[in-house]
Amino acid sequence: MKHFFRKYYRDLFLGKRIFAGIGLCVSLFLFSFFLPWLGDLPYVFLGVLVLLVLIDFVLLYQTKRDVFLRRDVPDRLSNGDDNELQIYVENFYAFGIHVGIIDEIPFQFQKRDLWFKSNLKSGERKTIAYLLRPTKRGEYVFGQIRLYVQSPLRLVARRFNFGEEVTVPVYPSFLQLRKYELMAISNRLSDFGIKKIRRVGHSMEFDQVKNYVQGDDYRTVNWKATARKGELMVNSFTDEKAQHMYCIIDKSRAMKMPFEGLSLLDYAINASLVLSNVALVKQDKSGLITIAEKAGSIVPADRRPAQLGKIMEVLYKEKSRYLELNMEALYTSIRGTLRQRSLIVFFTNFESMSALNRQLPYLKRMAKYHLLLVVFFENTELKVITEKPVLDVEGIYIQTIATKFAYEKKLMVKELAKHGILSILTPPEKLTVNVVNRYLAIKAQQKI
Repeated sequence: MKHFFRKYYRDLFLGKRIFAGIGLCVSLFLFSFFLPWLGDLPYVFLGVLVLLVLIDFVLLYQTKRDVFLRRDVPDRLSNGDDNELQIYVENFYAFGIHVGIIDEIPFQFQKRDLWFKSNLKSGERKTIAYLLRPTKRGEYVFGQIRLYVQSPLRLVARRFNFGEEVTVPVYPSFLQLRKYELMAISNRLSDFGIKKIRRVGHSMEFDQVKNYVQGDDYRTVNWKATARKGELMVNSFTDEKAQHMYCIIDKSRAMKMPFEGLSLLDYAINASLVLSNVALVKQDKSGLITIAEKAGSIVPADRRPAQLGKIMEVLYKEKSRYLELNMEALYTSIRGTLRQRSLIVFFTNFESMSALNRQLPYLKRMAKYHLLLVVFFENTELKVITEKPVLDVEGIYIQTIATKFAYEKKLMVKELAKHGILSILTPPEKLTVNVVNRYLAIKAQQKI
Protein backbone atom coordinates (compact mmCIF):
# COMPACT_ATOMS: atom_id res chain seq x y z
CA MET A 1 0.00 0.00 0.00
CA LYS A 2 2.84 2.36 0.88
CA HIS A 3 4.54 1.55 -2.43
CA PHE A 4 1.29 2.28 -4.32
CA PHE A 5 0.97 5.61 -2.51
CA ARG A 6 4.49 6.63 -3.42
CA LYS A 7 4.27 5.51 -7.04
CA TYR A 8 0.79 6.63 -8.00
CA TYR A 9 -1.31 8.54 -5.49
CA ARG A 10 1.23 11.22 -4.57
CA ASP A 11 1.60 12.40 -8.18
CA LEU A 12 -2.04 11.93 -9.22
CA PHE A 13 -4.30 14.99 -9.45
CA LEU A 14 -7.94 15.37 -10.38
CA GLY A 15 -8.83 17.50 -13.39
CA LYS A 16 -11.67 19.99 -13.81
CA ARG A 17 -13.66 17.59 -15.95
CA ILE A 18 -13.89 14.95 -13.22
CA PHE A 19 -15.32 17.53 -10.80
CA ALA A 20 -17.86 18.54 -13.44
CA GLY A 21 -18.74 14.86 -13.91
CA ILE A 22 -19.10 14.29 -10.17
CA GLY A 23 -21.31 17.37 -9.91
CA LEU A 24 -23.54 16.14 -12.73
CA CYS A 25 -23.69 12.68 -11.14
CA VAL A 26 -24.77 14.15 -7.78
CA SER A 27 -27.42 16.23 -9.54
CA LEU A 28 -28.82 13.13 -11.26
CA PHE A 29 -29.06 11.24 -7.96
CA LEU A 30 -30.76 14.26 -6.38
CA PHE A 31 -33.31 14.62 -9.20
CA SER A 32 -33.99 10.86 -9.22
CA PHE A 33 -35.85 11.30 -5.88
CA PHE A 34 -38.35 13.63 -7.59
CA LEU A 35 -38.27 12.18 -11.09
CA PRO A 36 -38.73 8.40 -10.85
CA TRP A 37 -38.51 8.04 -14.66
CA LEU A 38 -34.72 8.66 -14.43
CA GLY A 39 -34.50 5.08 -13.12
CA ASP A 40 -30.96 3.69 -13.18
CA LEU A 41 -29.52 6.56 -15.26
CA PRO A 42 -27.54 8.04 -12.30
CA TYR A 43 -25.93 4.65 -11.63
CA VAL A 44 -25.09 4.21 -15.30
CA PHE A 45 -23.56 7.67 -15.44
CA LEU A 46 -21.52 6.97 -12.29
CA GLY A 47 -20.28 3.67 -13.71
CA VAL A 48 -19.25 5.32 -17.00
CA LEU A 49 -17.43 8.09 -15.09
CA VAL A 50 -15.51 5.56 -12.95
CA LEU A 51 -14.64 3.54 -16.07
CA LEU A 52 -13.35 6.63 -17.87
CA VAL A 53 -11.23 7.59 -14.85
CA LEU A 54 -9.71 4.09 -14.81
CA ILE A 55 -9.00 4.28 -18.56
CA ASP A 56 -7.43 7.70 -18.11
CA PHE A 57 -5.28 6.37 -15.25
CA VAL A 58 -4.10 3.42 -17.36
CA LEU A 59 -3.29 5.70 -20.31
CA LEU A 60 -1.07 7.91 -18.16
CA TYR A 61 0.75 5.06 -16.37
CA GLN A 62 0.86 2.35 -19.05
CA THR A 63 4.30 3.11 -20.47
CA LYS A 64 7.76 3.41 -18.95
CA ARG A 65 8.85 6.04 -21.47
CA ASP A 66 6.43 8.91 -21.16
CA VAL A 67 7.76 12.50 -21.30
CA PHE A 68 11.07 14.31 -21.10
CA LEU A 69 11.68 17.87 -19.87
CA ARG A 70 14.78 20.04 -19.47
CA ARG A 71 15.34 23.62 -18.35
CA ASP A 72 18.11 25.48 -20.20
CA VAL A 73 19.57 28.17 -17.94
CA PRO A 74 22.61 30.34 -18.80
CA ASP A 75 25.74 29.90 -16.69
CA ARG A 76 25.09 33.39 -15.32
CA LEU A 77 22.37 36.01 -15.51
CA SER A 78 22.79 39.69 -16.38
CA ASN A 79 21.58 42.12 -13.72
CA GLY A 80 18.94 44.62 -14.86
CA ASP A 81 18.47 42.94 -18.26
CA ASP A 82 15.92 40.53 -19.71
CA ASN A 83 17.54 37.10 -19.66
CA GLU A 84 16.03 34.36 -21.81
CA LEU A 85 15.47 30.90 -20.31
CA GLN A 86 14.05 27.90 -22.16
CA ILE A 87 12.11 24.79 -21.21
CA TYR A 88 12.41 21.86 -23.63
CA VAL A 89 9.66 19.22 -23.46
CA GLU A 90 9.15 16.05 -25.55
CA ASN A 91 6.16 13.68 -25.70
CA PHE A 92 6.82 9.91 -25.92
CA TYR A 93 3.19 8.85 -25.36
CA ALA A 94 1.33 7.17 -28.21
CA PHE A 95 -1.30 9.92 -28.10
CA GLY A 96 -1.46 13.69 -27.82
CA ILE A 97 -1.22 15.20 -24.35
CA HIS A 98 -2.07 18.45 -22.58
CA VAL A 99 0.70 19.73 -20.31
CA GLY A 100 0.96 22.35 -17.58
CA ILE A 101 4.40 23.43 -16.38
CA ILE A 102 5.34 25.14 -13.11
CA ASP A 103 8.94 26.38 -12.94
CA GLU A 104 10.23 26.99 -9.42
CA ILE A 105 12.18 30.17 -10.13
CA PRO A 106 14.26 31.92 -7.40
CA PHE A 107 12.35 33.71 -4.64
CA GLN A 108 14.03 37.03 -5.56
CA PHE A 109 11.66 37.39 -8.51
CA GLN A 110 8.58 37.12 -6.25
CA LYS A 111 6.57 35.31 -8.93
CA ARG A 112 4.24 32.51 -7.91
CA ASP A 113 2.16 32.35 -11.08
CA LEU A 114 4.72 31.18 -13.64
CA TRP A 115 2.48 28.60 -15.31
CA PHE A 116 2.84 27.45 -18.92
CA LYS A 117 0.24 25.45 -20.87
CA SER A 118 0.77 23.60 -24.12
CA ASN A 119 -0.47 20.72 -26.27
CA LEU A 120 1.90 18.12 -27.72
CA LYS A 121 1.14 15.50 -30.33
CA SER A 122 2.71 12.06 -30.07
CA GLY A 123 6.47 12.37 -30.62
CA GLU A 124 6.32 16.19 -30.76
CA ARG A 125 9.00 18.42 -29.23
CA LYS A 126 8.51 21.98 -28.02
CA THR A 127 10.67 24.73 -26.57
CA ILE A 128 9.02 27.28 -24.29
CA ALA A 129 11.01 30.51 -23.88
CA TYR A 130 10.46 33.13 -21.19
CA LEU A 131 12.29 36.16 -19.78
CA LEU A 132 13.50 36.94 -16.27
CA ARG A 133 14.87 40.32 -15.17
CA PRO A 134 16.93 40.16 -11.95
CA THR A 135 17.44 43.41 -10.06
CA LYS A 136 20.02 42.29 -7.50
CA ARG A 137 23.42 40.69 -7.86
CA GLY A 138 24.18 37.44 -6.05
CA GLU A 139 23.26 33.77 -6.18
CA TYR A 140 19.81 32.70 -7.43
CA VAL A 141 18.55 29.17 -6.74
CA PHE A 142 16.25 27.48 -9.27
CA GLY A 143 14.19 24.60 -7.91
CA GLN A 144 12.54 21.68 -9.67
CA ILE A 145 10.16 21.85 -12.63
CA ARG A 146 6.69 20.39 -12.08
CA LEU A 147 5.11 18.94 -15.22
CA TYR A 148 1.40 18.01 -15.17
CA VAL A 149 0.33 15.68 -18.00
CA GLN A 150 -3.25 14.96 -19.09
CA SER A 151 -4.49 12.51 -21.70
CA PRO A 152 -7.19 13.53 -24.25
CA LEU A 153 -9.83 12.56 -21.63
CA ARG A 154 -8.42 15.17 -19.20
CA LEU A 155 -10.08 13.65 -16.14
CA VAL A 156 -6.90 13.17 -14.09
CA ALA A 157 -3.37 14.59 -14.33
CA ARG A 158 -0.06 12.91 -13.64
CA ARG A 159 2.74 14.98 -12.15
CA PHE A 160 6.40 14.59 -13.12
CA ASN A 161 9.26 16.27 -11.23
CA PHE A 162 12.34 17.13 -13.28
CA GLY A 163 15.72 18.53 -12.40
CA GLU A 164 17.47 19.42 -9.18
CA GLU A 165 18.24 22.71 -7.48
CA VAL A 166 20.56 24.83 -9.62
CA THR A 167 22.43 27.90 -8.34
CA VAL A 168 23.05 30.59 -10.95
CA PRO A 169 25.08 33.76 -10.21
CA VAL A 170 23.74 37.15 -11.29
CA TYR A 171 26.58 39.36 -12.52
CA PRO A 172 26.62 43.06 -13.43
CA SER A 173 25.05 43.75 -16.81
CA PHE A 174 27.29 41.81 -19.21
CA LEU A 175 24.55 41.79 -21.89
CA GLN A 176 24.75 45.57 -22.02
CA LEU A 177 28.54 45.20 -21.96
CA ARG A 178 28.57 43.03 -25.11
CA LYS A 179 26.21 45.40 -26.89
CA TYR A 180 28.45 48.43 -26.33
CA GLU A 181 31.61 46.41 -27.00
CA LEU A 182 30.42 45.49 -30.50
CA MET A 183 29.45 49.09 -31.14
CA ALA A 184 32.84 50.36 -29.96
CA ILE A 185 34.75 47.90 -32.14
CA SER A 186 32.72 48.74 -35.24
CA ASN A 187 32.64 52.49 -34.45
CA ARG A 188 28.80 52.40 -34.38
CA LEU A 189 28.32 53.72 -30.85
CA SER A 190 26.05 56.43 -32.25
CA ASP A 191 23.41 53.72 -32.82
CA PHE A 192 22.86 53.71 -29.04
CA GLY A 193 22.85 57.47 -28.57
CA ILE A 194 26.64 57.86 -28.29
CA LYS A 195 27.48 61.13 -29.98
CA LYS A 196 30.27 61.71 -32.45
CA ILE A 197 32.54 64.37 -30.97
CA ARG A 198 34.22 66.95 -33.17
CA ARG A 199 37.97 66.94 -32.58
CA VAL A 200 39.63 70.19 -31.54
CA GLY A 201 42.90 69.26 -33.26
CA HIS A 202 45.14 66.32 -34.01
CA SER A 203 46.30 63.88 -31.42
CA MET A 204 50.01 64.10 -30.71
CA GLU A 205 50.43 60.34 -31.29
CA PHE A 206 51.70 59.71 -34.83
CA ASP A 207 50.43 56.58 -36.56
CA GLN A 208 51.79 56.30 -40.14
CA VAL A 209 52.38 57.98 -43.50
CA LYS A 210 49.78 56.89 -46.03
CA ASN A 211 48.57 57.73 -49.51
CA TYR A 212 46.23 60.66 -49.77
CA VAL A 213 42.58 59.80 -50.31
CA GLN A 214 39.74 62.20 -50.96
CA GLY A 215 38.59 63.75 -47.70
CA ASP A 216 41.95 63.79 -45.92
CA ASP A 217 42.99 67.10 -44.35
CA TYR A 218 45.38 69.04 -46.62
CA ARG A 219 47.18 70.31 -43.52
CA THR A 220 48.51 66.81 -42.85
CA VAL A 221 50.31 66.50 -46.20
CA ASN A 222 53.89 65.21 -45.73
CA TRP A 223 55.78 67.11 -48.44
CA LYS A 224 59.09 65.24 -48.01
CA ALA A 225 57.41 61.85 -48.41
CA THR A 226 55.41 63.24 -51.35
CA ALA A 227 58.63 64.35 -53.10
CA ARG A 228 60.29 60.94 -52.54
CA LYS A 229 57.26 58.88 -53.58
CA GLY A 230 56.11 61.02 -56.45
CA GLU A 231 52.50 61.03 -55.23
CA LEU A 232 50.60 62.88 -52.53
CA MET A 233 51.27 61.43 -49.03
CA VAL A 234 49.70 62.49 -45.70
CA ASN A 235 50.50 61.92 -42.03
CA SER A 236 47.99 59.81 -40.11
CA PHE A 237 47.39 60.34 -36.39
CA THR A 238 45.63 58.13 -33.89
CA ASP A 239 44.11 58.55 -30.45
CA GLU A 240 46.57 58.56 -27.62
CA LYS A 241 46.67 55.13 -25.99
CA ALA A 242 47.49 53.65 -22.60
CA GLN A 243 45.94 56.58 -20.72
CA HIS A 244 44.70 55.68 -17.23
CA MET A 245 40.98 55.72 -16.45
CA TYR A 246 39.56 54.80 -13.02
CA CYS A 247 35.93 54.24 -12.09
CA ILE A 248 35.30 55.07 -8.41
CA ILE A 249 32.03 53.74 -7.01
CA ASP A 250 30.41 55.10 -3.86
CA LYS A 251 28.85 52.21 -1.85
CA SER A 252 27.48 54.35 0.99
CA ARG A 253 23.80 54.74 1.92
CA ALA A 254 23.39 57.55 -0.62
CA MET A 255 23.49 54.86 -3.34
CA LYS A 256 20.77 52.62 -1.88
CA MET A 257 17.90 54.56 -3.44
CA PRO A 258 15.98 52.34 -5.93
CA PHE A 259 14.75 53.34 -9.38
CA GLU A 260 12.76 50.84 -11.50
CA GLY A 261 13.87 47.94 -9.32
CA LEU A 262 17.63 48.68 -9.45
CA SER A 263 19.51 50.61 -6.79
CA LEU A 264 21.75 53.52 -7.77
CA LEU A 265 24.72 51.32 -6.86
CA ASP A 266 23.65 48.73 -9.46
CA TYR A 267 23.20 51.44 -12.09
CA ALA A 268 26.71 52.69 -11.30
CA ILE A 269 28.17 49.17 -11.41
CA ASN A 270 26.59 48.42 -14.81
CA ALA A 271 27.75 51.75 -16.24
CA SER A 272 31.31 51.41 -14.88
CA LEU A 273 31.59 47.92 -16.38
CA VAL A 274 30.55 49.21 -19.82
CA LEU A 275 32.82 52.25 -19.53
CA SER A 276 35.79 50.09 -18.51
CA ASN A 277 35.22 47.85 -21.51
CA VAL A 278 34.96 50.79 -23.93
CA ALA A 279 38.20 52.19 -22.47
CA LEU A 280 39.94 48.85 -23.00
CA VAL A 281 38.65 48.68 -26.58
CA LYS A 282 40.12 52.16 -27.09
CA GLN A 283 43.41 50.70 -25.69
CA ASP A 284 43.38 52.77 -22.51
CA LYS A 285 44.15 51.30 -19.10
CA SER A 286 41.10 50.81 -16.92
CA GLY A 287 40.96 50.46 -13.12
CA LEU A 288 38.44 50.40 -10.30
CA ILE A 289 38.12 51.70 -6.71
CA THR A 290 35.15 51.17 -4.38
CA ILE A 291 34.58 53.19 -1.23
CA ALA A 292 32.09 53.52 1.64
CA GLU A 293 32.85 54.34 5.29
CA LYS A 294 36.25 52.73 4.63
CA ALA A 295 38.35 51.89 1.60
CA GLY A 296 36.99 48.97 -0.42
CA SER A 297 38.34 47.04 -3.39
CA ILE A 298 41.08 48.38 -5.64
CA VAL A 299 41.90 47.07 -9.12
CA PRO A 300 44.98 48.89 -10.51
CA ALA A 301 44.62 50.23 -14.06
CA ASP A 302 45.73 47.82 -16.76
CA ARG A 303 44.76 46.85 -20.31
CA ARG A 304 45.55 43.14 -20.29
CA PRO A 305 42.84 40.82 -21.67
CA ALA A 306 42.01 39.54 -18.16
CA GLN A 307 41.45 43.05 -16.74
CA LEU A 308 37.72 43.16 -17.48
CA GLY A 309 37.25 39.77 -15.81
CA LYS A 310 38.97 41.07 -12.66
CA ILE A 311 36.74 44.15 -12.58
CA MET A 312 33.60 42.05 -13.08
CA GLU A 313 34.51 39.64 -10.26
CA VAL A 314 35.02 42.58 -7.88
CA LEU A 315 31.77 44.29 -8.90
CA TYR A 316 29.80 41.03 -8.52
CA LYS A 317 30.46 40.97 -4.77
CA GLU A 318 29.96 44.64 -3.97
CA LYS A 319 27.04 45.67 -1.74
CA SER A 320 25.80 49.04 -0.54
CA ARG A 321 26.52 50.03 3.06
CA TYR A 322 24.47 51.92 5.64
CA LEU A 323 27.09 54.48 6.70
CA GLU A 324 28.28 57.79 5.27
CA LEU A 325 30.97 58.06 2.61
CA ASN A 326 34.50 58.55 3.97
CA MET A 327 36.11 60.99 1.52
CA GLU A 328 39.35 61.09 3.47
CA ALA A 329 39.81 57.33 2.98
CA LEU A 330 39.04 57.77 -0.73
CA TYR A 331 41.58 60.56 -1.13
CA THR A 332 44.23 58.46 0.65
CA SER A 333 43.49 55.49 -1.66
CA ILE A 334 43.79 57.68 -4.76
CA ARG A 335 47.09 59.22 -3.67
CA GLY A 336 48.45 55.76 -2.87
CA THR A 337 47.24 54.03 -6.03
CA LEU A 338 47.30 56.53 -8.90
CA ARG A 339 50.92 57.30 -9.81
CA GLN A 340 50.19 59.44 -12.87
CA ARG A 341 47.54 61.85 -14.07
CA SER A 342 44.37 59.88 -14.78
CA LEU A 343 40.74 60.31 -15.65
CA ILE A 344 38.65 59.62 -12.52
CA VAL A 345 34.96 58.91 -13.02
CA PHE A 346 33.38 59.17 -9.58
CA PHE A 347 29.88 57.63 -9.28
CA THR A 348 28.11 59.10 -6.24
CA ASN A 349 24.94 60.98 -5.30
CA PHE A 350 24.17 64.28 -3.60
CA GLU A 351 20.63 65.08 -2.50
CA SER A 352 21.37 68.59 -1.17
CA MET A 353 23.88 71.40 -1.55
CA SER A 354 25.08 70.88 2.02
CA ALA A 355 25.96 67.25 1.17
CA LEU A 356 28.07 68.48 -1.74
CA ASN A 357 29.77 71.19 0.34
CA ARG A 358 30.90 68.56 2.87
CA GLN A 359 32.72 66.63 0.15
CA LEU A 360 33.88 69.59 -1.96
CA PRO A 361 37.30 70.15 -0.26
CA TYR A 362 38.32 66.55 -1.06
CA LEU A 363 36.98 66.78 -4.61
CA LYS A 364 39.06 69.92 -5.21
CA ARG A 365 42.19 68.14 -3.98
CA MET A 366 41.51 65.18 -6.28
CA ALA A 367 40.93 67.53 -9.24
CA LYS A 368 44.31 69.16 -8.55
CA TYR A 369 46.20 66.00 -9.55
CA HIS A 370 43.75 64.26 -11.88
CA LEU A 371 40.95 64.97 -14.33
CA LEU A 372 37.87 64.42 -12.16
CA LEU A 373 34.42 63.66 -13.54
CA VAL A 374 31.69 63.49 -10.87
CA VAL A 375 28.59 61.53 -11.91
CA PHE A 376 25.46 61.94 -9.79
CA PHE A 377 21.79 61.26 -10.32
CA GLU A 378 18.70 63.23 -11.17
CA ASN A 379 15.74 62.27 -8.98
CA THR A 380 13.16 61.31 -11.61
CA GLU A 381 10.43 61.01 -8.97
CA LEU A 382 10.83 64.71 -8.13
CA LYS A 383 10.55 65.54 -11.81
CA VAL A 384 7.21 63.72 -11.96
CA ILE A 385 5.96 65.69 -8.94
CA THR A 386 7.00 69.06 -10.42
CA GLU A 387 5.16 68.33 -13.70
CA LYS A 388 1.97 67.00 -12.09
CA PRO A 389 -1.06 69.37 -11.90
CA VAL A 390 -1.68 70.80 -8.40
CA LEU A 391 -5.17 70.42 -6.90
CA ASP A 392 -4.87 71.77 -3.33
CA VAL A 393 -2.65 73.70 -0.91
CA GLU A 394 -0.82 70.56 0.21
CA GLY A 395 -0.03 69.79 -3.45
CA ILE A 396 1.43 73.31 -3.88
CA TYR A 397 3.63 72.81 -0.82
CA ILE A 398 4.91 69.41 -2.02
CA GLN A 399 5.55 70.70 -5.54
CA THR A 400 7.46 73.72 -4.20
CA ILE A 401 9.76 71.50 -2.10
CA ALA A 402 10.29 69.15 -5.06
CA THR A 403 11.15 72.09 -7.33
CA LYS A 404 13.65 73.36 -4.74
CA PHE A 405 15.47 70.01 -4.59
CA ALA A 406 15.49 69.70 -8.39
CA TYR A 407 16.92 73.23 -8.70
CA GLU A 408 19.62 72.42 -6.13
CA LYS A 409 20.83 69.59 -8.35
CA LYS A 410 21.44 72.07 -11.17
CA LEU A 411 23.23 74.40 -8.75
CA MET A 412 25.57 71.52 -7.84
CA VAL A 413 26.66 71.23 -11.48
CA LYS A 414 27.50 74.95 -11.55
CA GLU A 415 29.31 74.76 -8.19
CA LEU A 416 31.51 71.91 -9.41
CA ALA A 417 32.23 73.70 -12.72
CA LYS A 418 33.27 76.80 -10.75
CA HIS A 419 36.10 74.76 -9.22
CA GLY A 420 37.15 73.17 -12.53
CA ILE A 421 35.47 69.82 -11.82
CA LEU A 422 33.59 68.10 -14.64
CA SER A 423 30.18 66.65 -13.79
CA ILE A 424 27.24 64.71 -15.20
CA LEU A 425 23.71 65.03 -13.81
CA THR A 426 21.76 62.19 -15.35
CA PRO A 427 18.58 60.12 -14.91
CA PRO A 428 19.53 56.59 -13.78
CA GLU A 429 18.25 54.92 -16.96
CA LYS A 430 20.47 57.13 -19.18
CA LEU A 431 23.58 56.78 -17.05
CA THR A 432 25.55 54.44 -19.32
CA VAL A 433 25.02 56.41 -22.52
CA ASN A 434 25.82 59.76 -20.88
CA VAL A 435 28.99 58.48 -19.21
CA VAL A 436 30.34 56.86 -22.40
CA ASN A 437 29.49 60.06 -24.31
CA ARG A 438 31.51 62.17 -21.89
CA TYR A 439 34.47 59.74 -21.94
CA LEU A 440 34.63 59.88 -25.76
CA ALA A 441 34.35 63.67 -25.64
CA ILE A 442 37.25 63.88 -23.17
CA LYS A 443 39.32 61.61 -25.42
CA ALA A 444 38.51 63.70 -28.50
CA GLN A 445 39.33 66.96 -26.73
CA GLN A 446 42.61 65.52 -25.36
CA LYS A 447 41.93 66.69 -21.81
CA ILE A 448 43.75 63.87 -20.02
